[in-house]
Amino acid sequence: MSFKAPDSLAEQIAQHLSQRIIRGELKPCERIQEIKVTSELNVSRGSVREALLILQRRHLVTIPPRRGAMVAELTAHHVQALYALVKELYMLLAAEVAGTWQHDSELEVFVGIQRGLLQAAQEQDVQRFVENSFEILHAGLTFVDNPYLRDVVLNLLPAIQRTYFFSLARRQGEMHTFLDTYARLLQAIRQRDQATARHVMDEYAQHNCALVIAALNQ
Repeated sequence: MSFKAPDSLAEQIAQHLSQRIIRGELKPCERIQEIKVTSELNVSRGSVREALLILQRRHLVTIPPRRGAMVAELTAHHVQALYALVKELYMLLAAEVAGTWQHDSELEVFVGIQRGLLQAAQEQDVQRFVENSFEILHAGLTFVDNPYLRDVVLNLLPAIQRTYFFSLARRQGEMHTFLDTYARLLQAIRQRDQATARHVMDEYAQHNCALVIAALNQ
């Protein structure tokens, strides 16, 4: 049996704050008061500070000198810069999965995620849809023997989730657009068609970038 250490207290605090930022409960440029978080969660101030440093590395928080931590801005420039990188990561990951899977049973995890996405879309449950959609990345990373790709994707994941939730909460019909995209991606993967898998993810990343920017401009 393998040993898995539990998440540190700072990581747990970071996850809690991360979800509040992703869901929009903490707004861009809003101050994150260490004393308030310490009191609400009944944790030490040192653990909160460590959690904020984790969130800074994940691009959800900025910590200007002598001003305290605040939620990172979400602007068109930030979104374009993020998706310029995300597009390349998505394309690389999709091509790797399409080129490395061996047995049909390995793809069942993606089919299960597809069922969960469909149910969440039918129930108009944006939060569950976002959570399920990013399970695709976690599943895809298990096919990739590249620790650097894994680290970069996981580090950017909260920032990507934030933009995704922001746009879908305002245009829930886009959930069905994503379902269509995912169906095309799965077909390409089943056919081991790396070029099409890359093309699907290229189109998807560009579309989602434009969607987020349009939501920001509303």
